[in-house]
Amino acid sequence: MVKKPSVKIIKRKERDERAARVEATSEVVEKKSAQETARDMVATVTEWVNEFQQKRRSETTQALKTLISDTPHLTEA
Repeated sequence: MVKKPSVKIIKRKERDERAARVEATSEVVEKKSAQETARDMVATVTEWVNEFQQKRRSETTQALKTLISDTPHLTEA
């Protein structure tokens, strides 16, 4: 037996009440200026770049330490 999907009927009064609630909550949120938004984006990207560079540096340092400890010393020959 195949069931048809149920359709919810939203009455005009309910729709208006929902719209009023949405407007009330959206007014609470402060809108940032374009300059503040741009500043936040630049700060975020700068953090990402710094994290990436730090990770790369630590990986490079570890690889060099491993490479140096694995190679035989030339002065021993």
